[in-house]
Amino acid sequence: MNTIQAVIFDMDGLMIDTERIAQRAWQLAGAEGGYEFDDATYVQAVGRTRNDTKLVFQEAFGVDFPFDELYERKQQIMHDLIDTEGIPTKSGLFELYDLIDELGIAKAVATSTARPTALKKLTIVNALDRFSIIVCGNEIANGKPAPDIFLEAAARLKIPPVNCIVLEDSEAGIRAAHAAGMTPIIIPDMKQPSAEIVELSAYVFPSLWDVQPILRKLIVNP
Repeated sequence: MNTIQAVIFDMDGLMIDTERIAQRAWQLAGAEGGYEFDDATYVQAVGRTRNDTKLVFQEAFGVDFPFDELYERKQQIMHDLIDTEGIPTKSGLFELYDLIDELGIAKAVATSTARPTALKKLTIVNALDRFSIIVCGNEIANGKPAPDIFLEAAARLKIPPVNCIVLEDSEAGIRAAHAAGMTPIIIPDMKQPSAEIVELSAYVFPSLWDVQPILRKLIVNP
């Protein structure tokens, strides 16, 4: 294990409980267009950028699937749901922020969500001011599972990738972190990890609370 100097957070499904909101929004938008988004179809797009999600859904529904039209409708529905219902945060999130600050290591966000939506979500849950580095899906060439977004976060932090831990909930995110040469930790959200993803992960934890002891151990006793 290399000396840990930074923790890079995914956002949706890891810090905030938004994947279920997004799924509801896709289901409602899809129903308007005559498409049914079951769990198996939706989870394939978890952790992906807009362009990659388009490919996933076109594979599921056919090349004539009106992605751009339904995406905009989904965004409208999702923002309405967020405005009326808010966004739940994952248990242990702010306590983990506090521990990282106490240990004196850096932290960043690397999310497949586009910047305007990402900043809105982080603002709603009062987490925006906890990060100086936020890298978003519309700012990199290749989305997860490519390593681009994590490598960009490390570059902005000015910390070598081997000295970064990544906290993720999605399989695409774990593949990306592994490809970036970082230490991946998965805290599953909507889908339990496959055997392959477990193998790629340094640790598999049920909640953010469980990250604290291992993080303290890695920093204090590297």
